[in-house]
Amino acid sequence: MPSVPQAADILASLGQASFVWDIGSDRLTWSENAASVFADIPAQALATAAEFAKLIEPARSIRHDALTHAPPARAAEGVPYRIEYGVRATTTEPVIWIEETGVWFSGSDGRPWRAQGVVRINNERRARDEQLLKLSRHDPLTGELNRTHLIAALAEAIEENTRFRSTCAFMLIGIDHLARVNDAFGFDVADAVIAEVATRIRARLRAGDVLGRFSGNKFGLILKNCTVDDTNAAAERFLAGIRDEVVPTRSGPVSVTVSIGAISLPRYARNADEAINRAQETLDAAKRRRAGSFSLWRPNVERDAQRKVNIRVTDEIVTALNDRRIVVAFEPVVAARSREPAFYECLVRMEQGDGQVLLAPDIVPVAERLGLIRLVDHRILELVVSELIASPDVQLSLNISPETTMDPDWSATIESLMRAHPGVAERLIVEITETVAIQDIDDVRGFVTRLKNFGSRIAIDDFGAGYTSFRNLRKLGVDIVKIDGAFVQNIARSADDRAFVQTLIDLARRLNIRTVAEWVQDEEAAVMLREWGCDYIQGRLIGLATPERSWPVTQDASVTVAG
Repeated sequence: MPSVPQAADILASLGQASFVWDIGSDRLTWSENAASVFADIPAQALATAAEFAKLIEPARSIRHDALTHAPPARAAEGVPYRIEYGVRATTTEPVIWIEETGVWFSGSDGRPWRAQGVVRINNERRARDEQLLKLSRHDPLTGELNRTHLIAALAEAIEENTRFRSTCAFMLIGIDHLARVNDAFGFDVADAVIAEVATRIRARLRAGDVLGRFSGNKFGLILKNCTVDDTNAAAERFLAGIRDEVVPTRSGPVSVTVSIGAISLPRYARNADEAINRAQETLDAAKRRRAGSFSLWRPNVERDAQRKVNIRVTDEIVTALNDRRIVVAFEPVVAARSREPAFYECLVRMEQGDGQVLLAPDIVPVAERLGLIRLVDHRILELVVSELIASPDVQLSLNISPETTMDPDWSATIESLMRAHPGVAERLIVEITETVAIQDIDDVRGFVTRLKNFGSRIAIDDFGAGYTSFRNLRKLGVDIVKIDGAFVQNIARSADDRAFVQTLIDLARRLNIRTVAEWVQDEEAAVMLREWGCDYIQGRLIGLATPERSWPVTQDASVTVAG
């Protein structure tokens, strides 16, 4: 019969050893296989708990603390405990990670008297735990800190520099045109570029500086003990280190540049959020100026004042919408020959509490910049459709912003209103600015087609201010071209403007597109436009926009547009 393995053999095969600790004498008694478990540790270091403790990391007292900090033991009952610690034979040896599971017993005084248990080598689990910890703190692609821990390090740096009255800097380094690399070579090549940029930044850091991946194409960098001059020098070092050598990838070399926005701390930011926002703002400014450039945040009185105005205007616009103080004024558009009204352009107005009225140029650009134009356009649509319902003999046009052409809610709303109120669509003209028409010709064409299917007409506003070709006008199927008033107002005095406007009118007529001349100032200009074949005119000569209707309202109607 095969021999029965001894307990020591079983423990040895499992990488474990048992012990008895006589706490009074501090003596440790180990199972026979202890020497194989602790192969590099001399026997005298295992003889007593005090000697063994000298090898323990990170806290030498961890075994003693496990006993003394445990709840008191009942008579003859043991108190279980479990601890983990590292053991290192010498400073040059690697750490051996130990998991110790045991039970201690108390003496007559209730204090620990004896302990016994098992220790086992646990290097694999420790390595796995450390890897998981690293993954929780670091970006898997670059190995640098992830965003969460980068921001935590930034907050700590600001607090530390505030306390010690020292200076550091925070940089956001953005890889320029990374989307082009994705499109041209694929995401794996883009990842290789990101990893290489991180490596080049890391190679140029000083001891103590902190690098992390802030987002897909951005790195955050905390530069300790860094003056403004140091920041400028460091930025140039990073820019050149990335710009001067192509990045080798498996698809071939890729030329890469980065742009950098930086801020000096804690002088110009009191917390991490403020530092990040200002560094991001400065990075955006650097990219707008030129890819591959550097910008350092500085106070700007005009910018800060504008932001205060933006906050105030945002509140005013929202309040005006809620109070129904966003209204429309009607500017007549007349036939060039008969001077009879053809339709009225509806222009946005905002009534203020003091009785003053803000015009479209005061409202629309701000609303677009602050993300409120969608709400304004919904309100104008509501007012225009209500007016068309109430006045069945009038034709109206409304302007929509670039964002509105891509707003599915606005499209769904107008389609719903057209179905609910037959006859309204045929009297509605939707004006799209020329710059919108060329942003995405296919998307805009879908928008135009849907409206024309209901019977509405489409006008291109401010034609001549952008770069729309007449081929695109035909492709879009527009009905009306409104010639930018900047070319019209001086045709009586400018030969260049006369040639330009006359050519536009002639080309539009050949394409069966009606023309409207804006900003007609005087009778001389009106006569010229009529003779050239312009269909409609509007402007100071005809009459400026007014909230008063010049047509009879035959019924009372109102609609509410959800938005």
